Amino acid sequence: MTASSAAAASGGAHAHAAPGPRHSVGHIVLHLVTPLLMCLGMGLAYLGAFHAPEPHGMKVAVVGTGPRAQVLAQTLKDKAGDALDVTTVPTRGAAVHQLMDRDLAGAYLPSADHPRLLVAKANSDTTATAAETVFRLVADRKGTALDVTDVAPTSHGDPTGQGLFFVLVTISIGSYASVAAIGAAGAALRLWTRAAIGLATSLVVSFIGTVLAGPVFDIVDHDLAAVWAMAWLYSAGIIAIGVGLHTFLKRWTTLTMMALFVMLNFTTSGGIFRPELQNGFFGALHAFWNGAGFVEGVRSILYFPSGAGLAGRVTSLVLWLGAGLVALAAADAAERRTRRAGAPPAPLPPVEREAEEEIGEAVAV
Repeated sequence: MTASSAAAASGGAHAHAAPGPRHSVGHIVLHLVTPLLMCLGMGLAYLGAFHAPEPHGMKVAVVGTGPRAQVLAQTLKDKAGDALDVTTVPTRGAAVHQLMDRDLAGAYLPSADHPRLLVAKANSDTTATAAETVFRLVADRKGTALDVTDVAPTSHGDPTGQGLFFVLVTISIGSYASVAAIGAAGAALRLWTRAAIGLATSLVVSFIGTVLAGPVFDIVDHDLAAVWAMAWLYSAGIIAIGVGLHTFLKRWTTLTMMALFVMLNFTTSGGIFRPELQNGFFGALHAFWNGAGFVEGVRSILYFPSGAGLAGRVTSLVLWLGAGLVALAAADAAERRTRRAGAPPAPLPPVEREAEEEIGEAVAV
């Protein structure tokens, strides 16, 4: 090769390796779409769910059977409107039973000298506080001090009752960040191999979350095995859904996982505010979303001997895992069709793979 031809070849290679500023700016803008959509989605979800908590149909009761209790309950109902759902219960024992069944936010025992309010803070500290605010106003109008009794206290390591929410956050991040890693690093592997890796990962993630919640921080002080089982169901469902969706969504998988398991999940879990303090949209999702399944299910295991609502929450987690298995089956069928067509799925291009890994790391942070 002559010197001139070598220089020409070198110049051509240099031109190919160094795209112009317009191309670089366009490439940056394309990759900024995902974080900007995350910003918008997180703002809409968190501010929409948490910015102005107020009662919506919060269930409270006045204890008593006589006219005095009936009049007080009706007066509260008339003044509160849709904010409160006020009933009467005949005895203190009946009120405690409904609180332990997680059917009431608070039960008020009227008295001329010593009115009392029964709450179950393990059900939700913020809901109990809202009920206390309502009935403290009632007691203040009568010039008496309100005595508050908690019939379902939380563990010593979780005085606010919100520790389980942060356990949820821990397990969620480990789960959906693992999806990004499996999708990026395991793109050349067969679908069910990636699924098996995901299953093993869910075992590790749930173990880490349970150990941190139990022995390390004492948020959970009993029934660790049952809590771990709930954590595994939750994590396995997220990873199965994510690995299945990655076949179809590729680099948009992380954004989708964020929307499903952060934006809509943390806000509807009941870990900070239960549905009686949220608007109808987030309250409705709380009935079946998987984060609520984990948080409310574990609350039932730890603090409510009757297991109030546990069966429904376990069922919801099983159904989410079932949805993950359906997603995996669909992904496997799609990849089989691709292989039969003679075009086996290739690993992600280096730039796209690095971008996906960086996004997954940023989410984990």
